[in-house]
Amino acid sequence: MDNIKIDGERLWESLMAMAAIGATEKGGCCRLALSDLDKQGRDLFIEWCEEAGCTVRVDRMGNIFARRPGRDDGLAPIVTGSHLDTQPTGGKFDGVYGVLAGLEVIRTLNDIAYRTEAPVEVAVWTNEEGARFAPAMIGSGVAAGVYDLDYAHGRTDLDGKTLGAELARIGYLGEAPCGGRPMGAYFEAHIEQGPILEAEAKTIGVVTGAQGQRWFDLRVTGAESHAGTTPMDRRRDALLAAARLVEEINRIALERAPHAVTTAGCLKSSPESRNTIPGDVSMTVDLRHPDDEVLSAMAEALQARARAVCEAGGCGFELEEISYTPPIVFDHACIAAVRAAAEAGGYGHRDMISGAGHDACFMSRVAPSAMIFVPCADGISHNEIESATPEDLTAGCNVLLSAMLAVAKG
Repeated sequence: MDNIKIDGERLWESLMAMAAIGATEKGGCCRLALSDLDKQGRDLFIEWCEEAGCTVRVDRMGNIFARRPGRDDGLAPIVTGSHLDTQPTGGKFDGVYGVLAGLEVIRTLNDIAYRTEAPVEVAVWTNEEGARFAPAMIGSGVAAGVYDLDYAHGRTDLDGKTLGAELARIGYLGEAPCGGRPMGAYFEAHIEQGPILEAEAKTIGVVTGAQGQRWFDLRVTGAESHAGTTPMDRRRDALLAAARLVEEINRIALERAPHAVTTAGCLKSSPESRNTIPGDVSMTVDLRHPDDEVLSAMAEALQARARAVCEAGGCGFELEEISYTPPIVFDHACIAAVRAAAEAGGYGHRDMISGAGHDACFMSRVAPSAMIFVPCADGISHNEIESATPEDLTAGCNVLLSAMLAVAKG
């Protein structure tokens, strides 16, 4: 069945229809997790899946599973998927491509009345982005046993609303248990979110693993004081210490080039008065590296430099690690299926490590897993101008179809 091809035009039309939900002025999308717009996207996906003859199940984390039966429905399903939530200024393809590529696989199998031996499922994972509720990938994380369900339900957004309450509000607090169901394999198609494939004129990235990442919340405490009457040498300026820490965080990566990356973000100072020295600053810190030992050394350096900078500035600090994902090595057989599908399709391809975290990283703990990357323009993602061509998206979906059929014994 190597000659089966998906309907690229239908895939593109589905992507554009989903992109209309939460469309932004610059051509991107804003569908924050468990918002009303996220509900609209979920509802549309389920409508399409039911039209395709799938049965739909929603678990206690709001993860959605659309199932196409196999000849032997007792076999563990071959699963694909990703997420529908976006960044506040996100694009049309991050996450949603993997979901709708999975739906297109099912539609294509329906077109030719082809029945796989094992069932095929498409998953939508809750709150992959982590833009509204931290940590990211929490839906797949609970399913994989990384996070406790009560912990996940208790996560709050900036307005103090809990993830569990918002699931119930939009009608996606499902009854099915989260996790514990076997998967024969898990595949995820995604835009690269980086520049390598485009720069090398490759169509398919055969993703062999993902770099590890550690997320921290960092709080610096100084002393609020009058901006006009406090001498410079008597200040305990929390924002000044935080600014120096931003440079140190950047330096931690530069000292471990070329693979290390670090990011300081979400900087917020208090009391936010122009004539008061800031006494309290919070920020987020993101550390990433494909080697776990180096990643641990980066975390130790963050602790040491936060202490040194804050002591020098007369400030205190609190550093809390809120998420840790070790480096991932995907399943060799699944990787081989992706590589063989790319070669059979005549697509230029290369092996690569994912710099971003994906639901496949957590799924790899409970099922043989692999990922498929396609290029995005200029490597830009988490941005409204994120772009990918219909041709590349079609190619990636064709590879997904072939890889899933190979594993599903179709």
